[in-house]
Amino acid sequence: MADITLTVKRTSTADEAGPSWQSFQVPEIAETMSVLDALIWVQQNSDPTLAFRRACRVKMCGTCGVVINGREGLACGTLVRSLVGDRGGEVRVEPMRHLPVVRDLVTDPGVFYQHLAGAGAAFSPKDGGQEPAEILPDSKERKTIDPHRECIYCGLCYSACSVAGLDSGFLGPAALNRAFALVSDSRDGGGKQRLQVAATEQGIWRCHTIFECTAVCPKGIPITAAIQGLKRKVVVSKLKGLIGLDR
Repeated sequence: MADITLTVKRTSTADEAGPSWQSFQVPEIAETMSVLDALIWVQQNSDPTLAFRRACRVKMCGTCGVVINGREGLACGTLVRSLVGDRGGEVRVEPMRHLPVVRDLVTDPGVFYQHLAGAGAAFSPKDGGQEPAEILPDSKERKTIDPHRECIYCGLCYSACSVAGLDSGFLGPAALNRAFALVSDSRDGGGKQRLQVAATEQGIWRCHTIFECTAVCPKGIPITAAIQGLKRKVVVSKLKGLIGLDR
């Protein structure tokens, strides 16, 4: 495998000129070199001021989410070879979209977590239950919930969502996916409130069903299907008079 050119979009709060692109030559290290490995090599050998986040390095924490060659992905889970092949070439890395940039590839996820909290991301047990509640592994309910429980809250879906870029008040794919998982859970007691929030103009009705969130999810979660499922639940609940008609 040949050398690669790692081009990074750099931003500093002290730089009044705005963001700029900087290129680094990274020598061949191994066929299994990830984009995160390349960033670490640059930080250790070329420019120690390069800022990015990393933690687990095994696609479990979501910390290293960035935009790679125009597409959202986890730096640790994206092999350089899959981008440039055996002949080498350029890999362009920039911070996630729709979030304030702190420095270089580091973004502030505050608004992302605010939307999660606003959608009621915390489990709320039903009142009065004395016995442990269970959902059998082979039940329809469990099969509905399970695909949507694997979210690592990396924010890639939020970055890839064009609606989030146009409307900062939009709850976003991750928050709506979490809401769907909880309202589908018979043990949860906050379903009515979550559906009411999801039914607002900046909830499910803002989604344009472009499937970008699903396409970039590193855990393969069918996020768009969750949002469509929420729409069906909201319509049924409104017809039954369980939630208000106003959006």
